[in-house]
Amino acid sequence: MKRNGSDILVECLLEQGVDTVFGYPGGAVLNIYDALYKYSGRIRHVLTAHEQGASHAADGYARSTGKVGVCFATSGPGATNLTTGIATAYMDSSPVVFITCNVTEETLGKDAFQEVDITGIAMPITKATYLVRDPQTIPDVMRQAFAVAATGRPGPVLIDFLKNVTFPTTMIDYEFIPWKENRSCGSIRELNLRHGLKPPEPDLGDIDKLVEMIAQSQRPLLMCGGGVVRGRADRQFREFAEKLDCPVAITVMGGGGFPGAHPLTTGMVGMHGTQASNTACDQCDLLIAVGCRFSDRVALDPASFASQAKIVQIDIDRSEIDKNILTDHHIIGSAKRVLELLNQRVPQYHRDAWKEQILSLKREPEVETSQVLTPRQVLETIRRMAPQDTIVATDVGQHQMWSIQHFHFDYPGQLLTSGGFGTMGFGLGAAIGAKVGNPDKVVVHTTGDGCFRMNCHELATVEHYHLPIITVIFNNGCLGMVRQWQNLLYHQRFSQTTLDRGPDFVKLAEAYGLKGFRVSTRAEMEQAFGQALQAGCGCVIDCRLDMDEMVRPMVAGGAHITDFLLK
Repeated sequence: MKRNGSDILVECLLEQGVDTVFGYPGGAVLNIYDALYKYSGRIRHVLTAHEQGASHAADGYARSTGKVGVCFATSGPGATNLTTGIATAYMDSSPVVFITCNVTEETLGKDAFQEVDITGIAMPITKATYLVRDPQTIPDVMRQAFAVAATGRPGPVLIDFLKNVTFPTTMIDYEFIPWKENRSCGSIRELNLRHGLKPPEPDLGDIDKLVEMIAQSQRPLLMCGGGVVRGRADRQFREFAEKLDCPVAITVMGGGGFPGAHPLTTGMVGMHGTQASNTACDQCDLLIAVGCRFSDRVALDPASFASQAKIVQIDIDRSEIDKNILTDHHIIGSAKRVLELLNQRVPQYHRDAWKEQILSLKREPEVETSQVLTPRQVLETIRRMAPQDTIVATDVGQHQMWSIQHFHFDYPGQLLTSGGFGTMGFGLGAAIGAKVGNPDKVVVHTTGDGCFRMNCHELATVEHYHLPIITVIFNNGCLGMVRQWQNLLYHQRFSQTTLDRGPDFVKLAEAYGLKGFRVSTRAEMEQAFGQALQAGCGCVIDCRLDMDEMVRPMVAGGAHITDFLLK
């Protein structure tokens, strides 16, 4: 059947089961948008206020649903505005297909209006990039892009179409092939032969060796990383942890991979890790890290990290093995498959003495009596009043760490945060994507006053699409995490971290047609959040906090993991 290039592109989205795209139109991509208009009853387009917002929304949609996110942008600045979102998805292994359009073939390389080499720019921050110059290749490229994004270690893929490829007069033969079938078509088979799209099957000898190491261990520690979340291996991980009967530390990206309230949980590990997690890491004799890449926020001092332990790394990506921490053993494979094989072979253990040693370090927080609103009061209010399955999207900074410390995340995709790239302004876009993908769940966006200013214009998207997202601003009048470092490490030289400026966040919310609340006590927070839950529209809660509130505990970068600056 003869179809034009733009129609085929949209048909290929339907092949993959895509029902939602996020984006922002412009001159070069208009042919695709014209095709999308014809399919408006089958594919929903969410128009954001900025391309960066669209990139984060597609990412949040992918993380919260487990599907591949899709994002559109035009050439030039439209495409380059995506780069922060692409890098964010890349660092956190989120499957998003970014689709842009460039100038025509005849003007390529001639500095035409809004021309940019976006495939070259994006190459270091994607799993793959494609420049489509021949309309005949559209079906193969689209199918390959989705296969690459979703298989193995997930990640972003960018496709840049020359504008002439999308002309309505450009007609080619096309046959609709559902994605379950197109994985077996010629181009995908060839791609699989060359690059191995399927996850590597774990070596059974490697599995058996780890089983032996576990049998010889007296003080094992499990570490739950982002690979458990991305691989939706939470059930298998829990079974493994309960069989080992040992403490479980959770990385920032591992939130939701293991229940936060589980008796074996020791909490976050690393720079802002709990005393229980960091001590367990220092005293264990076997450290099994599942889907964790040992970033510098976890392995603060590689030379002394888990110095008493044999270190085992389980990861789908061979390139992560021994990259940051030298291991004693490793297993290559998806977290789900490796854990399934381990669970078939590992007997039930009982490690009461080791558990008591570590879990006794978990401290019940003291009852707060402060008349001044504190971060803990804000988060305890949300946790108590919101449904248990509430999705939480954070930005980056103090509020991010507080949110992870005080919420108990129970399933993959419940926590949406920028762990690897540390992107301020990520949260609101991610919350939009999560709410679009999970309309029946409450979505709370926690942010700081600095982060919120970066993409607060996406409140227009929240209002237009009637998304009842609750934004909670931890407003301490400063760049809180940077100020904390300046306080502790730079002898209180507070250089350019005070945010003594507008806007009035309540009035800003109201200007966008949303509800705004300003709170400075626990009682006011409870009242405002209760009203926000019932409002049926987007709400912004401006929480006035003390400027000198700090994230506790804290270990400085490069220090021994138990050398706490703050407890």
